[in-house]
This record gives sequence, C-alpha cells and structure tokens, in this order.
Amino acid sequence: MVTRTYRVPDVSCQHCVRAITQELRKIAGIQEIEVDLAQKIVRVVSQEQVPEEAIRNGIEAAGYTIAASAG
Repeated sequence: MVTRTYRVPDVSCQHCVRAITQELRKIAGIQEIEVDLAQKIVRVVSQEQVPEEAIRNGIEAAGYTIAASAG
C-alpha cells in the first residue's frame, strides 16, 4: 500500500469532501480517501500501481487545486 498526501488549500466544506471523494472513487486501486478540512489536505491510500498523475487529475477534476504534495 502507498499513502500519498496532497495540500489542497481551497477545500473548506463537506461539499468539497464529497466532490473530491466522488472523483477519486472512480480510480481503480484506491483503498482509502481522507479529506482533512482543518489541515486542508487530501490523503489517499492506494495500491502501488495507481499512478500519482491519476490521483492529481482526480482532485483537479473535482475542481480543486493541489498546492503541493505533502508526502
């Protein structure tokens, strides 16, 4: 399993959580999705074969900007 964390400064409400979660659920191999509104991060746990670009594209498709990969 691989955990990736992304800083997403424009998340602010449950609508944001829902939108990001719905987009990332479309990506095969993702096991867990956590959106932390207080820290403005999205944490994704996936199988190794899920490309990071797919995750980034999913967050952006939901309408949000990734400021930086947090780890």
